[in-house]
Amino acid sequence: MNKVKDGNTISVHYTGTFVEDGEKFDSSYDRGESLTFQVGSGQMINGFDQGVVGMGVGETKTIKVQPENAYGLRNEEAVQEVPKDQFPPSFNYSVGTPVQGVNPDGGQITATIISEQTDTVTLDFNHPLASRTLNFEVELLSITAE
Repeated sequence: MNKVKDGNTISVHYTGTFVEDGEKFDSSYDRGESLTFQVGSGQMINGFDQGVVGMGVGETKTIKVQPENAYGLRNEEAVQEVPKDQFPPSFNYSVGTPVQGVNPDGGQITATIISEQTDTVTLDFNHPLASRTLNFEVELLSITAE
């Protein structure tokens, strides 16, 4: 029986839940579309990527991923006040809303609005799943060799 190894392209179905309370945060089943990726290529968080190694087609496995192998630990320095003049004049500041922009190097950035002041807005640049321990229930659908 073929087993997943680094370099394989695989297709999986999965459901992601938080370890702390079991709340579902993502599911390929809900979207009705499997996830296909190359193992070991950096397309997935490290814990998920390494968790599928050794699985066989048709196998289902629960993979527990610590924050260090997922979206990292929360960094308080990633919470910053930004002048409102950095936004379009008609921008609607709504707490909890994700915003996207471009950093000085031209790369994409994403943040969440956590508060609004008169002349500034406070943004959280941490990934929304930072510091969370995640469970993935993974079903391996197919393996394609390198």
